[in-house]
Amino acid sequence: MIGCSACLLGVACRYDGKSKPDNTVIEFSKKERLFRFCPELLGGLPAPRARSEIRGDKVINEHGEDITEFLKIGAEKVLDLLLKRNIKKVILKQNSPSCGCGIIYDGTFTGRLIKGDGITTALLKKNGIEVVSEKELCKDRI
Repeated sequence: MIGCSACLLGVACRYDGKSKPDNTVIEFSKKERLFRFCPELLGGLPAPRARSEIRGDKVINEHGEDITEFLKIGAEKVLDLLLKRNIKKVILKQNSPSCGCGIIYDGTFTGRLIKGDGITTALLKKNGIEVVSEKELCKDRI
């Protein structure tokens, strides 16, 4: 079994209350069993919610509120769920402050992307879980 950001499978859990279904991920789910999750919902944030981006070592929403703890709680819950299921690989949504894998927004809410990982991605990598984005899945990394 492989873990997967729920929004990539059509679950309406993103900041805008919508999903971000990815056809490659959906097709992949027909041949591989995926365990879906949303770290932001698990951390106690609602859908919809204010946009947020990583700024330094904090996650700030577009209203200037520090929501770092919500994302840290969600990341810890995801890690726990994956470890309990012996899941060693995950597919996460690129650019997200939780799930961003290699690329995230720069914290200015201008749409500028920079190198970096989201809160959940960083924690999973630190604990030996292989993380790829939906874009990397297209390149057959899993």
